[in-house]
Amino acid sequence: MHCVLRKLTNSISRSQFRTKIVGFRSYCSNKVVVDIGQPTPASHPKLLKDGEITPGISSDEYIERRKKLLDLLPEKSLAIIAAAPVKMMTDVVPYTFRQDADYLYITGCQQPGGVAVLGHDIGLCMFMPEVKLYDVTWQGQIAGVEAALDTFKADKAYPMRKLREILPDMLRGSSKLFHNTQTATSTYTELEAFQKLVYCNNVRDLSVYTHQLRWIKSPAELKLMKEAASIACQALLLTMLHSKTYPFEGMLAAKVEYECRMRGAQRMGFNPVVGGGPNASVIHYSRNDQKIKQGDLVLMDVGCELHGYVSDLTRTWPPCGSFSSSQEELYELILETNKRCVELCKPGASIREIHNYSVDMLQKGFKEIGLLKNGGSSSYHKLNPTSIGHYLGMDIHDCSMVSFDAPLKPGVVITIEPGVYIPSSYNCPERYRGIGIRIEDEVLITETGYESKVTNVVVTQVLTASIPKEVKQIESLLNNFCNGMGVENQNNMRATFS
Repeated sequence: MHCVLRKLTNSISRSQFRTKIVGFRSYCSNKVVVDIGQPTPASHPKLLKDGEITPGISSDEYIERRKKLLDLLPEKSLAIIAAAPVKMMTDVVPYTFRQDADYLYITGCQQPGGVAVLGHDIGLCMFMPEVKLYDVTWQGQIAGVEAALDTFKADKAYPMRKLREILPDMLRGSSKLFHNTQTATSTYTELEAFQKLVYCNNVRDLSVYTHQLRWIKSPAELKLMKEAASIACQALLLTMLHSKTYPFEGMLAAKVEYECRMRGAQRMGFNPVVGGGPNASVIHYSRNDQKIKQGDLVLMDVGCELHGYVSDLTRTWPPCGSFSSSQEELYELILETNKRCVELCKPGASIREIHNYSVDMLQKGFKEIGLLKNGGSSSYHKLNPTSIGHYLGMDIHDCSMVSFDAPLKPGVVITIEPGVYIPSSYNCPERYRGIGIRIEDEVLITETGYESKVTNVVVTQVLTASIPKEVKQIESLLNNFCNGMGVENQNNMRATFS
């Protein structure tokens, strides 16, 4: 069959070739589905609809993204975005590949080895890796030139070996160049034409523009983010139930990842933080190798990735089933700060403003319970050195080029995550030492602020509202649902805590 296809391509045009192949396939008893190294509507009809590149995101939306990026780029400028590189764990074993967010946002291609070029005159030009029999044998098929044109809707496409021949002419015709510095590759940075632009100080970081576009999510993107949040909430809820019987950090990390993947997540957004007792006061604790002692709290910061979009939430609870008086005192302060800051999430506000409000509220609370003897910022930062939140989207800390002072707009998703992290050696009443508490929610900014399902009034939209955070809710969950109830029979649980 491959010989027949090669002969056809040599004698007919590309459009005629497609027509004849379709005709040829119509005589086959089994429909031929071409593997391009990632899901397509043809290979995964239950996952993608016709016209979609990413589940829920059409090729038209990708084309519109490219147009918006071109509108931001100066005249006679060029943008280069390279795919993320493969990173090796050992000499022959790679880490799990994750695509660069900007490359994925513009192309929809989930695979390594490509370079995308965007310009006013050329549109989107994709240089694609070439299929080698050895690689196909060991790693499977990959997207090539045909996939770039047919699936990713590039205006032009070439094999990677043509880059050094074609790209220099594009660069010489450009007065300014923007590229993704995080994934820059010597494939193009060593070109003489590129170096000349560097010498003339005409090379800039493209993320200044791509982050502006990615900051405000489309309805299709928000749908994926809501699904990612829902998956993480369901997984964490089941993990909370699991914690009373299996109070081990490693087991809880494994449980939440299992539940996320069973619900369709491709991977975790980051290594789960599972800090029991004093480990919870280590903000990005990731060892997850201790048993949680009776009476200690456990802090779990988790998130999963669904088709390129991530979730991020944190809950803190006592696996034993009840908060001590000192734990509850601190928890209620963090919870009230979380609620008040969520109420501030509306268009025109900024993360910086919300953060400053949280600092004032926590400083006052810490003083009242004896954690702070003075109002100095250095003393406060020993208890909480983190920001109240961050942007969320294709990356966990999304759109880093967008300032925290930027007024929030509808379609932006942020986290609200007040916390307190008290080292065991901290000079404070002994009952508070070694306690770490964080309560983190995802909040979608809408036209009127945020959405409440309870009142049916558009006030806020907390994407992680389904996971309990009230003290009584958590204790009821652990003490009532965990007693004699299998995790498979909890269909009514979400309604109880919604």
